[in-house]
Amino acid sequence: MAGPPGLKPLVAVGQVTSTPDKELNFAACAGLVREAAGRGACLVFLPEGFDYIGSDTAQTLSLAEGLDGDIMGRYAALARDCGVWLSLGGFHERGRDWPTTQRIYNCHALLDPTGHLVAAYRKTHLCDVELEGRVTMKESSFTNPGTEILAPVSTPAGKLGLSICYDLRFPEISLALRRAGAEILTYPSAFTVPTGSAHWEVLLRARAIESQCYVVAAAQTGKNHERRTSYGHSLVVDPWGAVVAQCREGPGLCYAEIDLEYLHRVRREIPVHGHRRPDLYGTVAAAGLAPAP
Repeated sequence: MAGPPGLKPLVAVGQVTSTPDKELNFAACAGLVREAAGRGACLVFLPEGFDYIGSDTAQTLSLAEGLDGDIMGRYAALARDCGVWLSLGGFHERGRDWPTTQRIYNCHALLDPTGHLVAAYRKTHLCDVELEGRVTMKESSFTNPGTEILAPVSTPAGKLGLSICYDLRFPEISLALRRAGAEILTYPSAFTVPTGSAHWEVLLRARAIESQCYVVAAAQTGKNHERRTSYGHSLVVDPWGAVVAQCREGPGLCYAEIDLEYLHRVRREIPVHGHRRPDLYGTVAAAGLAPAP
């Protein structure tokens, strides 16, 4: 749904508590999408694991579907019904190699208002961390890493660069997307409480400041199952590094206007992109991504 002429595009950022129950999860997410569309949002962001969060690896694998499966079909119909773009970050995807690998991809799918799959980014940095006595994650034990960074996608809100959660810790991907023309970076996530309380906001603001992009981060919140609680705090950061929207505790939405005139003003006033010294430290670029004019 596009806003009236002259108004800045409005984006909506969802915050949910996914569980292993795919039906309940879809009902919750669909309700947020319809609410956001009713408010005039042109693009709605949902977090990593919007489809479900399994209680163990076996369940996670058993619930996974292909991009041509029932869940993505429902979201395509939802995008059409509501007339909005959908950023669906962290879909548990059974890829073409599922029969031979029995491993999935963590896939950020972008749908346009016709329900067409415009882009599918597969998470390149997998979260293998161990905080003694607090958090243990081994995403690589059941997930294949993606093999490419996708070119930014033109949307009514701006040129959108796709990433997922743990990618946030790697500034190289945000700088590569910025060089390729991104105006909005998105990090749909499911941060844990220990890592989120320490690093979430500061990392998102850093990515916005260094790339001079808007940063949109939809997040899981609350108790997903008996062994997992997510940090929440879905937010939007502007190109100056200011948090301009943030969800409260629990499931819900926050909204932000994307002001591309302001973005380009920030870039003019502090033109860091043109001040880089590739002669000293090289150029951060991604294979196959052409630099923006």
